[in-house]
Amino acid sequence: MAVRYELIKTCRQSGARLGRLHTPHGTVDTPVFMPVGTLATVKTMSPEELKEMGSGIILANTYHLFLRPGHEVVREAGGLHSFMNWDRAILTDSGGFQVFSLSDLRKITEEGVSFRSHLSGEPLFLSPEKSMEVQNALGADIIMAFDECPPYPAERDYVKASTERTYRWLKRCVKAHGRKEDQALFGIIQGGMHRDLREESARQITSVDLPGYAIGGLSVGEPKEMMYEALEWTTPLMPEDKPRYLMGVGSPDALVEGVIRGVDMFDCVLPTRIARNGTTMTSQGRVVVRNAKYARDFSPLDPECDCYTCRNYSRAYLRHLIKSDETFGLRLTTYHNLYFLLKLKEQVRRAIKEDRLLDFRDRFFEQYYGSTEPTRNF
Repeated sequence: MAVRYELIKTCRQSGARLGRLHTPHGTVDTPVFMPVGTLATVKTMSPEELKEMGSGIILANTYHLFLRPGHEVVREAGGLHSFMNWDRAILTDSGGFQVFSLSDLRKITEEGVSFRSHLSGEPLFLSPEKSMEVQNALGADIIMAFDECPPYPAERDYVKASTERTYRWLKRCVKAHGRKEDQALFGIIQGGMHRDLREESARQITSVDLPGYAIGGLSVGEPKEMMYEALEWTTPLMPEDKPRYLMGVGSPDALVEGVIRGVDMFDCVLPTRIARNGTTMTSQGRVVVRNAKYARDFSPLDPECDCYTCRNYSRAYLRHLIKSDETFGLRLTTYHNLYFLLKLKEQVRRAIKEDRLLDFRDRFFEQYYGSTEPTRNF
């Protein structure tokens, strides 16, 4: 099997899981946050910097790499690992989420999705078989089934039909997957915000024996409480001996609450995206360094952080760089945000090991959000 999950311990206080994900490119401790490298690069970061901050697995985007440079180019380079000089684990998404986001540029049929490239406008087609072909060429350790991600809100009948199609598409993905020996295919549970559809999807998707399973269709605009409720419906129906991946979630509160609800893997563009406008996550909460009040603040971004940025540069300097549109400023804030979330996951793993995750959550939320019940995302 290309990827194997090892459950090490369950937190007695919360039920959260401590584990290891064994992949062809190394072992990853879970729960884990995966930085997003959309175009085979985590924006402004080098592979060496990602390793330095402790990242063992990153995500790359099938849709974007299919468009540019093209999966055949990546195959000729020896696959993503060789192409981007990254010798640790990689996960690729199926391309489905991006295609379904092109609401005015795409058409869905049972066969697949016809859409227009957002770059050139040329007509293209993505199906379960094509997604597998592209992901097999990219060569990631973990690949995702091609699914339909319904928007929020959506009519129940639409969500039901979409969820049933996702199951049929999964079976086509399994049949088309050509590298089972070194690439692990994960199925994706859908069902929108409807409990019966979520539960039915969980039963259907997990009835297909796969190395891991993902929870999709969350963090698409629904209230956070609704997302947590959907997780509570879903994770109890997922196998204990397989990894559970919550797609597209990366705010500090959700990274903790998701783990408490049984999730092992997370990814999100949030830390890199907000860093580019000068928004940072610190032990004392959110700091927007571009704000005028930091113009003469010569203290570290986060006095409790030992990352490269915080050890070497002040808030005033970071503000100057961001206000001046200097690339170095984007690099420093991006480095810090990724480091912060990776270290948060380290703290979460330690708290699970010591059976105190709920206590950790309350202390962390109080310090970061000023409340044990956060009302904002980051």
